[in-house]
Amino acid sequence: MKFSGLGSPEPQLKLIGCSLKIDKKQSENLYIALNLLLKKAIFADTQNPEVLRKLFPANFHNNLKELLVKIIIDNYSKWREASIKNQVSLPHLVDFDWRVDLKAASNTISRMSVPTCLVQFEMQDAGNRSGTAAPVRYANVELSKETLNTMLDGLSKIRDQLSSVAKQG
Repeated sequence: MKFSGLGSPEPQLKLIGCSLKIDKKQSENLYIALNLLLKKAIFADTQNPEVLRKLFPANFHNNLKELLVKIIIDNYSKWREASIKNQVSLPHLVDFDWRVDLKAASNTISRMSVPTCLVQFEMQDAGNRSGTAAPVRYANVELSKETLNTMLDGLSKIRDQLSSVAKQG
């Protein structure tokens, strides 16, 4: 059976099978069902017991349902945080540094110096499943005054849109 996106569950399957005295197929089915239940609970984005109870079939064993709801509520924030960390996302900006330099060029007739902005972005890829921090990457960019002004105008528009969305929410 394939467990795409779930990582390798073999140790968990063995533990489930030994603890509950069930065979490998039953362990796989239980693992998949619990994984699906947790995904639905996290997607529902609530710790309300009534909402969580509705995730179960009508004929589900009541005591087991209450126990699972309690476990979900107790571990919700930890599981939600882990779920967010495992999402595929773009690299995160960790830091940046900048400086203004004068590019100089000369020939025997005239001397020219043009101000430029040098920016170094420090970026880190999204966390990986192993729990170790992803390596940091650097990107260096040279911006002319015109390019910098265009970038600042774009960033100002982004800031305004984010503020507008934040006020609506």
